[in-house]
Amino acid sequence: MVDVVVTGLGATTPLGGDVAATWDAMLNGKSGVDKLTHDWAAQLPVRIAAELASEPAERLDRVKLRRLDRSEAIALIAAGEAWTDAGLGDAGVDRERLGVSIGSGIGGALTLLAQDDILEASGPRRVSPHTVPMLMPNGPAAWVGLEFGAQAGVHSVASACATGAEAIALGLDMIRAGRADVVMAGGTEAVVHGLPIAGFAAMRAMSTRNDDPERASRPWDKARDGFVLGEGAGVVVLERAEHAAARGARVYARLAGAGLTSDGYDMVQPHPEGLGAARAIRLALADAGVSGGDIVHVNAHATSTPAGDLAELVALREAIGDHPVLTATKSMSGHLLGAAGALESIATILAIRDSVVPPTINLDDPDDQLDLDVAAQKARSMDVPAALNNSFGFGGHNVALVFTRV
Repeated sequence: MVDVVVTGLGATTPLGGDVAATWDAMLNGKSGVDKLTHDWAAQLPVRIAAELASEPAERLDRVKLRRLDRSEAIALIAAGEAWTDAGLGDAGVDRERLGVSIGSGIGGALTLLAQDDILEASGPRRVSPHTVPMLMPNGPAAWVGLEFGAQAGVHSVASACATGAEAIALGLDMIRAGRADVVMAGGTEAVVHGLPIAGFAAMRAMSTRNDDPERASRPWDKARDGFVLGEGAGVVVLERAEHAAARGARVYARLAGAGLTSDGYDMVQPHPEGLGAARAIRLALADAGVSGGDIVHVNAHATSTPAGDLAELVALREAIGDHPVLTATKSMSGHLLGAAGALESIATILAIRDSVVPPTINLDDPDDQLDLDVAAQKARSMDVPAALNNSFGFGGHNVALVFTRV
């Protein structure tokens, strides 16, 4: 089987404007969640979110920004960092062997809502001619493909909160199938807006800890009351190992395997016994050629919802056992929806590189059913030769990724 390695990382998140700043904040247990100060948020039942630490206007030309939805802009920022980090600018990459797999769970919702306001207030002639390219769900992937001249295929996955991880799994498949030597893969999301927040709040899926935002996202804690909406983008450069070696690339880790399943159970609730999640994990282990005993660390999907956190624990115990050290970095970043799996893959990769597991903050009173080891409150130094990243999404999407040290 073709070996696939990770040679570049890029991100812009509520914790930092790049990978280094985001990782430093994670290791120090900082929260990116804050109160929403926008006028439109004043009447919402949920008035907290994890907004970007660095605005796109700080990195991109304002003329260019006018043609981009926020989700597209931050995808370009993350991809640019990953490209540079991988040293591809000087590598002379064959563009016919360069692919893109970047998804979004919701897409250009901010553009759709803003242009609808313009249509209602000022009429059709005032609607931007860039509206359709800005709101298309494939827009972020397309812009990244155009930016770097990718010709091996540009793909856009949409599987709710599993999107970023599934996009990385697709990138793995593209290289294994011989379609590409290099794939830029990940996810992006930017929907901090009154309508999505009101919709999630109506489902009672979000935390209402409005007066204590930094402590609102609390996976596995008895007082958890829902997730906190975040925004951001994460991109990894996947590369055929022989291609990376030939150009002398630095390698972070090996993307050893992926497992994808669907629950066939409910649109928004996970299977209470975590059956689909457990199957995805077992498939990922088999694909990677490792056993459950080899996995020493899990970056869990754990969103801070009452049902979801526990269903994942059941799946982990069944598929792997009770030995791995868990973490839930959403306690700090909030839930980046379609970008979550990409950001958490980056955290998993860096845990392998640096031999350290980032903490789960706000775990003050663990749920009685939390019987697995969690790196709570502070980072834990430990050898991480193999790790798992889980991502699950509305609709019953389950994705598990296994990363190993090269």
